[in-house]
Amino acid sequence: MNRLAGLLALACFAGLGAIAIAAPPPAKPAKPAAKPTKPAAKPTKPAAKPTKPAAKPKPAAKTAKSTKPAGKPTKPAAKPKDTRFVAPADATTSPAYRYGQLSQVDCEAELTKRTIGFVREAARGVLAPVRLTGPLQGVTFRTDLGDQARATTPWEIGDCRLVLALDDLAGILKQHGIVEVRHYSMYRPPPKAWPDGKIGTRHDGALALDAGRFVAKDGTVLDVDKHFHGAIGARTCGDGAAPYPATAEALALRSILCEAVDRRLFNVVLTPNYNPPHKNHFHLEVTEGVKWFLVH
Repeated sequence: MNRLAGLLALACFAGLGAIAIAAPPPAKPAKPAAKPTKPAAKPTKPAAKPTKPAAKPKPAAKTAKSTKPAGKPTKPAAKPKDTRFVAPADATTSPAYRYGQLSQVDCEAELTKRTIGFVREAARGVLAPVRLTGPLQGVTFRTDLGDQARATTPWEIGDCRLVLALDDLAGILKQHGIVEVRHYSMYRPPPKAWPDGKIGTRHDGALALDAGRFVAKDGTVLDVDKHFHGAIGARTCGDGAAPYPATAEALALRSILCEAVDRRLFNVVLTPNYNPPHKNHFHLEVTEGVKWFLVH
């Protein structure tokens, strides 16, 4: 009996031990349950970061700079007021442009075709230097020098391309009864330091003529210095342009010049209206490769 009681007591003690040992597992899940709370807290940090890009409206400040280019177009818009300078869409069809594009060979061939008397010259800075040996359509272009000096002076050397434009001008002069143009120069030799092979422009390249007097068949002289009657800054041709006083000589000079302007024989036409150095002549110039015209 006592043995049986001892066995029962031992069994009860073992059962209680098993229960005590088995009880702890339900408590373990509490630890993993606490761990998810940490990752749950982490998303709050990235959630705060998006606020930084949202606060970057700095490019908006850069847009303020774009207002500067918007204001720049106003500067070129003011240039068209000077109507003395024009760049027409059909500039390439003008005699001045076409002549300016010619080579020496092609230009001299055109002189020959027009039966214009000339001799080829040597001149630094000039693409196609020639000296006229006779008139153009009955109009003589010459300086005031004597015949002997004229044969060697550089002032009567002209680029062949300028001569073609002068031949066209001679057609206009002929209609006005002009038989002679007295000019100051065409070619003016460049300085000694001029680079070999460099082609000049204006007088350096013998592409401009300064016409001072126009002599009619009856001996009447139209003198730019005495008869032009202009004013510095005044318009030379076109609407609103007129000499003052409007004498017969002044009107004749304007008519000749503005007909040449209308036909676009020259890229640059400067008169006493331009500045004091041009008070006594018309500067008539062919400019190679440009598509604009200046009349002042």
